[in-house]
Amino acid sequence: MHRIMLLNPKGGCGKTTIATSLASYYAASGLRTALVDYDSQGSSTRWLKVRPATLDAIHGVAAYRNATGVTRTWQMRLPVDVQRVVVDTAAGLGPAQVPDMALRADVIVVPVLPSRIDMDAAMDFLAVLERSPAVRDGSRRVAVVANRLRGNKRLVRELKAFLAAQSFPYIASLRESSNYERAAELGVGIHDLDGSRSHTDRDQWRPLLAWLEGGRLGANADGGAHGVVG
Repeated sequence: MHRIMLLNPKGGCGKTTIATSLASYYAASGLRTALVDYDSQGSSTRWLKVRPATLDAIHGVAAYRNATGVTRTWQMRLPVDVQRVVVDTAAGLGPAQVPDMALRADVIVVPVLPSRIDMDAAMDFLAVLERSPAVRDGSRRVAVVANRLRGNKRLVRELKAFLAAQSFPYIASLRESSNYERAAELGVGIHDLDGSRSHTDRDQWRPLLAWLEGGRLGANADGGAHGVVG
């Protein structure tokens, strides 16, 4: 079981968008996949509800809910054959909560948006994350991603320079694209969108997938379309 966590206390940075596309990618790659939703907004859970039954199944866990009649351990259980667990976390995590969340992952991906507010928040958060015991001892890998890059070239340059200066590797840049909105509405991932309109978006995922998997998925790790949605 390989646990991948999207983590950043700053709201609106695109954790859910990346988490759902990543879960869909792994499922389509033939891996038994689970999507754990800690965000009280339940966006990942709603995405699973509209996911077409014709696509590969993803096991969902609504971790933000306090289920009645069962223990927390039972609520959070995963199928024994799960190979990839993608964890979508909530905004507003306090510094005291970060070490515990880090323990629940094998790798952590921190998406950051091109704005001064987001960069300032990320600087504080990355410092907290770096001090977390599981990160400090090297048992958890962490990387940062520039997310939702858009027209303001100055801010994009500033974000890329900021991320490159951090102690964690800066591994990918993902543009702002209506294809992500379309994928969310359809309950699919960016790699399920076939055709030239989404080619650039899929291609931008290659370095992220390569870092996460280190070649373990073979040819599928190139970020190519699964060709489900035209």
